[in-house]
Amino acid sequence: MAVRNSTAFAVWITGLPSSGKSSLAAEARAQLTSRGIDVAILESDELRKILTPEPRYDEKERDAFYRQMVYVGTLLTTHGVPVIFDATANRRSYREMARQQIPRFIEVYLDSPLELCVARDTKAIYRQTRQGEATTVPGLQAKYEVPEHPELVVHGDRESPESAANRLIAKLIQTGWVNSETAELYKAR
Repeated sequence: MAVRNSTAFAVWITGLPSSGKSSLAAEARAQLTSRGIDVAILESDELRKILTPEPRYDEKERDAFYRQMVYVGTLLTTHGVPVIFDATANRRSYREMARQQIPRFIEVYLDSPLELCVARDTKAIYRQTRQGEATTVPGLQAKYEVPEHPELVVHGDRESPESAANRLIAKLIQTGWVNSETAELYKAR
């Protein structure tokens, strides 16, 4: 399903596990909401509970999961709902799939050093790796492919979620997808 006529947009926030993606997504949604823009966050951990309730995190399962996630995002944007993807998506091809299907697409790379992610370890992913319970963590056992040309790079060790969200909103205004002067979502058609 390719989006052709929708004026909605999608933002994919990618980065290592515990890099701060969810914090940035929540802050960006809050700032967009304050402008009168209702945005859906597609958070991978929440979607996995529905789409792959017993995830294996192997390549085959990840391929299927991200195809489904992109489908949901494409469906929402087709119907005029802006989307923020909050997902590591360790392979570029997952994010590129969304870029190909959603014309108004921005990729945000949350560049946080691995040491900071391990220190945060909000979901105990890195602890599970040390204990041998997780064997496919992106950035450790599974390769994480850094975006080649993201529209925005956020430095998780130097920027607050608020500052990063401000820059993201500025990027959306620059593209014309968010109006800077009113609460209108879409640029004049």
